[in-house]
Amino acid sequence: MPKTSARLLSLLSLLQARRDWPGALLAERLDISPRTVRRDVDRLRELGYPIVAFKGPEGGYRLDAGTELPPLLFDDEQAVALAVALQIATTTGAGIEEAAARALTTVRQVMPSRLRRRIDMLQITAVGRSATNRPESQVDSGVLMALGAAVHAREVLRFDYASPPGAGDDDPAMAAPRRVQPHHLVTWGGRWYLVAWDLDREDWRTFRADRITPRVPTGPRFTPRELPGGDVAAFVAGRFRGSDGSGGSGEWPCRGEVILGLPAAEVSRYSRDGVVEELGPDRCRLVLGSWSWAGLAADIGRFDADIEVVGPVELRDAFGKLARRYANAATGPLGEKSQYV
Repeated sequence: MPKTSARLLSLLSLLQARRDWPGALLAERLDISPRTVRRDVDRLRELGYPIVAFKGPEGGYRLDAGTELPPLLFDDEQAVALAVALQIATTTGAGIEEAAARALTTVRQVMPSRLRRRIDMLQITAVGRSATNRPESQVDSGVLMALGAAVHAREVLRFDYASPPGAGDDDPAMAAPRRVQPHHLVTWGGRWYLVAWDLDREDWRTFRADRITPRVPTGPRFTPRELPGGDVAAFVAGRFRGSDGSGGSGEWPCRGEVILGLPAAEVSRYSRDGVVEELGPDRCRLVLGSWSWAGLAADIGRFDADIEVVGPVELRDAFGKLARRYANAATGPLGEKSQYV
């Protein structure tokens, strides 16, 4: 690459890295004179980059917003991050799927072959997003690339799987290395999961990617098994709702109906995938599911309103059990009742 072109790319990269750059600092970073900086800025302007000069004690330059989108410059990690985000955007249901797919194709076409191979190995399935406000887990990009590569190559994967927080490390089942046939890398509720066939347990499993430490090398190639139900989204949704995911419906194992003394609009904002029906200004019907009857009763109880159980009887019994537990919890440590009882 000619020296001038290489210098222009370096200058553009610096201007994208921060908002304002003093001219003297740019000259120092590029090891050129301030006069050469001014000439290079003019060349970038001719190429369509909206660079503005600002006055002040030092004076400098800023890459501003323009009326047209000029060519962009990304480093390797930025390019990979952009491609991953576009893959997820193609399945979000936000109405941008087609545009995201076209953008991903455009980005991939201009990528160097080394980055294109990394992106092609990382096939992501965005299953859904939870309505909870739990913090999103942080996963090392190298781990995601290793998992994606194993899925793409259909190679047996070995990894260490960390225990969940608070579980301790004394469980040999959690500490033992896992051997799996990886099938899908998915996102769910802001977290990354690997869907795989566990060779030692002879069953399907979903593993949180932030707890995985891959081992090298990978194992032999395998012929993929058919996922129960054939739909990865329905399978994962079913697993998180307490079923084996093979039914295809993804229904919760426990589902109940109640009437709440709250407006339907207020309940619908926090009811996840529940069905809310307005019965009056301050009254609504809620049909909701959960992984257990106690969990469903506790979920409904958080609405802080009068509750009338329509059914089934298992939900009514669960409310009774929780009422006794809460009453016991409201008793002081010396057996004295709390002032709130």
